[in-house]
Amino acid sequence: MKRSLKPIDLTLAGMFVALMAIGANITNIAPFMVVGGVPITLQTFFAVLAGLVLGSRVGSIAMVVYALVGLVGVPVFSEFSGGVSIILAPTFGFILSFILVAFFTGKIVEKYKSVPAFIIAALIGLAINYFVGTNWMYFAYKFWFAVPKAIPYKVAWGWMMVPLPKDIILSVCAGLLAHRLERTVLSKGQFKNLKKAV
Repeated sequence: MKRSLKPIDLTLAGMFVALMAIGANITNIAPFMVVGGVPITLQTFFAVLAGLVLGSRVGSIAMVVYALVGLVGVPVFSEFSGGVSIILAPTFGFILSFILVAFFTGKIVEKYKSVPAFIIAALIGLAINYFVGTNWMYFAYKFWFAVPKAIPYKVAWGWMMVPLPKDIILSVCAGLLAHRLERTVLSKGQFKNLKKAV
């Protein structure tokens, strides 16, 4: 039987919802984070971190809440957008992928606690993000955006090669940061007691 969510779970989930909103629009807040014309958004970083830090259950719940908050109209998606119409956007697949990213990264580190495991989990999360998001984008352009002479599948993946290096670096950083937090904060003292509290 699943344990009920504790106040600390709800607090941390809410914190990651806020971090996702900030990560989606970080270049509006910090324009210097556009490098070579490529915006260094932090959504994937925070989705990976949510799974690594909160675990599969609470991490994926946080991502579900983030998606729902945006779908009801709160401007938490990129370019301060929101609303149900975003479902038809080519990038909506990436938003959906964040739920799976948090779930699977969390599952891995719930079982394995080494530094390599955290990094591998983060990179698997990134792969899930790219797979779901890129395929949604491709089918969006092919079927309901009716782009003339629909883009080849390999072109859709070619577009993703531009942000890939920074996402790999950020995912590795997420793995290292989460492991550090696990060793120094999450499994120690008062925080651990809060997680166990009824």
